Amino acid sequence: MIKLSMSNCDSNSVAIIILIGGKSTRFGKDKGLFEFNGKPLISYQLDTLKQGNYDIFLVAHSSEQVQNYVDNIDISQIMAFIIDADFLISDSNKRTPLLGIYSGFKELQNLGYQKSLVIPCDIPLINLDVVKLIIRESYEYDCCIPSWENHLLEPLFAVYSIEKTLIKAEKNLKEENYKLINLLDDDWKINYLSIEKIISSIDNELFSFININKQPDLKKLKKKIDFSKNF
Repeated sequence: MIKLSMSNCDSNSVAIIILIGGKSTRFGKDKGLFEFNGKPLISYQLDTLKQGNYDIFLVAHSSEQVQNYVDNIDISQIMAFIIDADFLISDSNKRTPLLGIYSGFKELQNLGYQKSLVIPCDIPLINLDVVKLIIRESYEYDCCIPSWENHLLEPLFAVYSIEKTLIKAEKNLKEENYKLINLLDDDWKINYLSIEKIISSIDNELFSFININKQPDLKKLKKKIDFSKNF
């Protein structure tokens, strides 16, 4: 882990990890550092999250990627960089969010955190009130995960118990079972938070779930930003 500032951690605190280590194959470039309207996409997230005074960690795939971020973002907004611990997978070039979660949670456990909100770097318009809601609704649960009416889940925008998730993530990595939905365990107490019924009352246009997979998605992003400025 590459530390940048002192942690605010206490025994009940929730940290945030942002996964930046994906290959961005469909996008063609590192999505987090892609400049949009004058600043990197990840900076939209950081500007929002820091208003909540959260401890934020970025999980990268290499020291080279870390240096690229150090050179291009305001690192005072984050606590540290964490680099993927790829010893659990047979292919060192394999990129999977599951590895990022495992690597991030391993370090957070050492720091004394109990839970973590996981976020990918490609949802730049996250709503701070939605973040607060998911964290608040996780307090009596092992996991709080947004759920659509069609039963699809958002495992990359959810709060997890660090201890329980580490056990399951390590097992799944060793078995090459990389689907994030398979992180959830039948023994966990899970709060499935309705997106349409609950989250939409805070984030009416559900901007928090607009993700950038391909460069043409940036046109949709611009429309969303322009729309939000009018309200």
